[in-house]
Amino acid sequence: MKNWLLAGALALGSFAGQGALAQAVQSPDVKIQAGDSSGLRKVGAEVLFWSQAQRDANFPHMEKLFPGHIVKAGTKVHPLPAGKPLAFPDADLDAFIAQQNVAGLIVLKNGKIVLERYARGYSQQGRWTSFSVAKSFTSSLVGAAIKDGYIKSVGEPVTKYIPELAGSGYDGVTIAQLLTMTSGVKWNEDYTDAKSDVARMFLEPVPAGEDPTVYYMKKLPRETAPGSKWVYKTGETNLIGVLVMRATHKPLATYLSEKIWKPYGMEQDAFWMVDPSEHEVSGCCLSVSLRDYARMGQFALEGGKGVVSPGWFRESTSAHADIGKPGFGYGYQWWAYPEGRFGAQGIFGQTIRVDPKTKVVIAISAAAPKASDDAYGKARTEFVNRLFEAAAH
Repeated sequence: MKNWLLAGALALGSFAGQGALAQAVQSPDVKIQAGDSSGLRKVGAEVLFWSQAQRDANFPHMEKLFPGHIVKAGTKVHPLPAGKPLAFPDADLDAFIAQQNVAGLIVLKNGKIVLERYARGYSQQGRWTSFSVAKSFTSSLVGAAIKDGYIKSVGEPVTKYIPELAGSGYDGVTIAQLLTMTSGVKWNEDYTDAKSDVARMFLEPVPAGEDPTVYYMKKLPRETAPGSKWVYKTGETNLIGVLVMRATHKPLATYLSEKIWKPYGMEQDAFWMVDPSEHEVSGCCLSVSLRDYARMGQFALEGGKGVVSPGWFRESTSAHADIGKPGFGYGYQWWAYPEGRFGAQGIFGQTIRVDPKTKVVIAISAAAPKASDDAYGKARTEFVNRLFEAAAH
């Protein structure tokens, strides 16, 4: 396959493939060996075009194919007790699971499990890849870094933490504008265009010692004034990850473990893929259990007490950017939905959706037939809204 397909997979799914990067950290299940860049590139290039059987087989076992870091869980587990079973037609639920290629679906009400279903060979003991759901996890680490004093505020300039961006299109851009993808820097996220930024950003050779994301992003021109236009940019989430790593002097997997995984009580270790510089690609590709996805939604719903500053999640899950769809918006790497709901989403059907009014959290892991499809997304939102309504009673 052409190299640009690999780059698209890298950007969408953070699939690395250079030299010693193929040596995974703390994961005995990783099959790609150090130096096997050709094998890793081949697999990375094909991810977006896997068959349904390959998606079903690989989405729950990405650590067998790609290098990454382990997000360690602790000994304490945040309980998710059984609640009153959700009154919902079994036939409708079965049809949705089949039509959307759902592998796991869970609904929490007041922190209790009211519905939990698995399919496609998945189970409570497994993990499933997040794709861009990881963006919301990365946003939460910004909130933690502010609480810990590593970052003063989202009003600070990005160049304070990534000085290599001085003199680039990111001069004068704030952390908040990076979080809301309103930097004004020109970007093309078209995965079908071989010349798009998302396809090219990992193709160019990177000088020794330079971060591959920063090296590419600093060359992008400014299109509009910062704060004036929203454009979805996976590259900017990757910059957020670099910023957090620079501020905290810790790998993202380590910081996520210290701030959320262990103290909140995630049940299983998570797996986070890394880029050619051996840094977690913060825009994508955590592998997390279904219940721990739900716990992340619950953590955000509860406000992240003790981990982020008071009001952080209220602020970060509110609509700060107009995305051109009435009732919908974009916050600090979280999507804002009608009825005051918010959530995280990724390609192939990955979903966390939260309704603060009714204290309901929904998480879905899936292997959709296409990476992105408007009809699929509309049907998913309509069904999730039905689940919210049922859980509200």
